[in-house]
Amino acid sequence: MKKLMIMTLMALAGCAATPGTEPYKDASLSVERRVEDLLRRMTLEEKVGQMNQFVGIEHIKANSGVLTEEELKTNTAQAFYPGIGPDTVLRWAEEGRIGSFLHVLTPEEANLLQEHVMRARLGIPAIFGIDAIHGNANAPGNTVYPTNIGLASSFNPELARRIARETAREMRAMNMHWTFNPNVEVARDARWGRCGETFGEDPWLVACMGLATTEGYQGALNSTQDVLACAKHFVGGSQPVNGTNGAPCDVSERTLREVFFPPFRTNIVRGGAGSLMTSHNELNGIPCHENEWLMEEVLRGEWGFDGFVVSDWMDIEHLYDLHATAENLKEAFYRSIMAGMDMHMHGLHWNELVCELVREGRIPESRIDASVRRILTAKFRLGLFEHPYADLDAQQTRLCAEHRATALDAARQSVVLLKNDGLLPLDAAKYRRILVTGINADDENILGDWSASQDPEDVTTILEGLRQVAPGVRFDFVDQGWDPRNMDPAKVAEAAAKARQADLNIVVAGEYMMRRRWMERTCGEDTDRDNIALVGLQQELIERVAASGKPTLLVLVNGRPLGVEWAAEHLPAIVEAWEPGMAGGRAVAEILFGEVNPSAKLPITIPRSAGQIQVYYNHKPSHYFHPVVCSDPEPLYPFGHGLSYTTFAYSDLTLSHETIAPDGRLTAEVTVTNTGKRDGTEIVQLYIRDLFSSVTRPVKELKAFSRESLKAGESRRVRFEITPEMLSMLDRNLQPIVEPGEFRVMVGPSSRDKELLTQTFEVCEQ
Repeated sequence: MKKLMIMTLMALAGCAATPGTEPYKDASLSVERRVEDLLRRMTLEEKVGQMNQFVGIEHIKANSGVLTEEELKTNTAQAFYPGIGPDTVLRWAEEGRIGSFLHVLTPEEANLLQEHVMRARLGIPAIFGIDAIHGNANAPGNTVYPTNIGLASSFNPELARRIARETAREMRAMNMHWTFNPNVEVARDARWGRCGETFGEDPWLVACMGLATTEGYQGALNSTQDVLACAKHFVGGSQPVNGTNGAPCDVSERTLREVFFPPFRTNIVRGGAGSLMTSHNELNGIPCHENEWLMEEVLRGEWGFDGFVVSDWMDIEHLYDLHATAENLKEAFYRSIMAGMDMHMHGLHWNELVCELVREGRIPESRIDASVRRILTAKFRLGLFEHPYADLDAQQTRLCAEHRATALDAARQSVVLLKNDGLLPLDAAKYRRILVTGINADDENILGDWSASQDPEDVTTILEGLRQVAPGVRFDFVDQGWDPRNMDPAKVAEAAAKARQADLNIVVAGEYMMRRRWMERTCGEDTDRDNIALVGLQQELIERVAASGKPTLLVLVNGRPLGVEWAAEHLPAIVEAWEPGMAGGRAVAEILFGEVNPSAKLPITIPRSAGQIQVYYNHKPSHYFHPVVCSDPEPLYPFGHGLSYTTFAYSDLTLSHETIAPDGRLTAEVTVTNTGKRDGTEIVQLYIRDLFSSVTRPVKELKAFSRESLKAGESRRVRFEITPEMLSMLDRNLQPIVEPGEFRVMVGPSSRDKELLTQTFEVCEQ
């Protein structure tokens, strides 16, 4: 039966690709000609259908059965009205009323839905979108890499590109064509639950990692190995009021253009991202989903974006039922489309109300054509008309050995050694009996947010990794359960008692992110907090285990920075593992026992507490003009911080010029020496400050970095080119300029002032 289904689908695919009287079916013609030919054949209903994205039938089955009567009455839950079931969705697909699907998690369902879509009059294939944030992890049976915040800790764009390329292959094997990633928001509030989905707090690092990710996904967008990237969320959602996802963002246009816009612009202008998703929030009083300035003036007008814009989940409806800028759904659809929206992510009434708006003359059909033209262009470039189905017998790409190896390599490069007073690396001959405890010690939660449960055989927990790496050590495990909010005091007491019998103790703490228990999560999308302390009895667990008097180290598994000030003051070692993915347990164990020398650095500042928010390294000079009292004003760990099992010394920072013109260039060189006894990799960071300027500038800005692998005792001259772009700023009229004056170059292992070597140069009048 399976073979018959595949043969039938392949036959249908062949028909769709065979040149005939309709030029849009002729793959030898240009994409532009095919699009225009198809567009002129389409009815209004078919055009609006291309702008409609809907959930898959299995998602409807799973969710409609768990909603209560009260939940069904809410606007957000209207997607699961009684009567809107799988049969209705399949009928709409055959009528050409759905142009895209999301939340489809198996190739079998994707092929089934595509088969119904291809039965429509014109046979326009659907484009399948999925939240493939760190691998296609939201679907079972795929490689799960570290989440973006861990990947950013590697400061390795080439690694990001490789992961994206592998993810694209696994997606296309499942008939998925479009990933809602990279998230290139700049995270400035640790209370916000989606920090782990971002590449951190620095606009330039975020831009670099996002660009490599986009390029990895898309390739040349001309083969069955490519997928469409989606830069999100545009814009300001990462600095919301009270750190709450979707809350208002009020920032100046200067802050937008200096901090939040650059990663998006880089991914659009340099990376050619094929799609963009607008943000849940309102920006300076205007919801992003109806913000014409963002979508038309900036995105298309200034940056020349030629892809399509998609809404976030039912956020166009929120213009009516949340933001209250539209009186009803019809008005909400009108406002969003006229502001530049191209595709609606899920919800009822889209097709009927948008067609009404066109027939009433409120929305010109030419405006609909513009959106459909962009969507069809993506479908043609992805080869969907020629290859609408996945081969169910060709799934070997998923979880292949090459991809598993990349996941392990990425996990090794993402783990940050925050503190080490000589305890690490562990000596298996010295510590023969080790207690392991904590909510994340033996749980699939290491997979991170945006991940489905995977086959346990494919996931290495931290406890499993320890036993693999150190088989001669006795590991006593006290299970604290997976839920930090409902820890058992008796289990905490048991761990405290067993800690006294051990040679060493490992507490694996942090947060819970797995989506299969949506309401129990403490970190991730829509899981924001009013503080950044450890949840539940975890702090008590750490203190009681440490009170044993035996060496105790802390491993953190989490997606947001956590204020672990007590541990930083009292424990000899702390490891930040972030959400390291399916190979994370092995990578953490290898680092703890010294098989791997840690190299990662923090892409985001770790505050001491929520009271320090907003704390970030690239602040303005007056940010800390009046220091706080009664506490340490410095963050717990600064941006760029990360330790190694060797040591590195910086010396002899030199500049090629003392003076340059505004359009001139110079080079900075520094000697980096591995002064320790083992090989290691150092992430050399270069920062620049404009010392005196017509508008205030940050005290330092990351402008370059380099991963340098050095043998023990080896020295190397590391060279950076400083370009006019690195020195540019926005003047009082928000125009880019390189102002004459003195600039400071800073090079070192982190953003901490005392660790940086400095030199100055001058930009002269032209």
